[in-house]
Amino acid sequence: MASKVGPEHLFNPGTEVEAAGSVLGTKISIPALLPQGPAKEWLEQRKATIRPWANFLDQRRFGKPRNFGELCKRLVRNVEYFQSNYVFVFLGLIVYCLITSPLLLIALAVFFGACYIIYLKTQHSQLVVFGRELSTAHQYGLAGGISFPFFWLAGAGSAVFWVLGATLVVIGSHAAFHELESGESDELQMEPV
Repeated sequence: MASKVGPEHLFNPGTEVEAAGSVLGTKISIPALLPQGPAKEWLEQRKATIRPWANFLDQRRFGKPRNFGELCKRLVRNVEYFQSNYVFVFLGLIVYCLITSPLLLIALAVFFGACYIIYLKTQHSQLVVFGRELSTAHQYGLAGGISFPFFWLAGAGSAVFWVLGATLVVIGSHAAFHELESGESDELQMEPV
């Protein structure tokens, strides 16, 4: 499979998962290009615990909380229950931010291009600067230093804070207004006297 580089081999068929009753799509694929490691394991775990998107986006389940206590309970329970869905909402907002900012895409291309060049150079020999051999960590730090002006010009700082703010608003709104499942209200309900 390593010799095949066509677009049809970018996704590993073994990593596809059927999402029953999915509104946004029926399959979620993790690229086979993502190396094995903690990040891929974490993403696989999130993908395995994702709740059905139809339940997540059901408009009939949204309503105003009766009081502040119910609002807090909804926030905590929904963040626990829909945690994996919220991770994918966050990743979607990151992708949206990258797509709508061409300068940020160029800055990322410069950074990853520098990292790739470093990777190729370290395959043959260590990089020597001013008579000193640089470790791999120092080389990647140098790549970050070289690409920093590009990130600054592209407004990466404002993009990061936009993504964080949009994530808090979207997830907070959903968690606050999405009504709890009927089986989730296991606590004793008391009426005021």
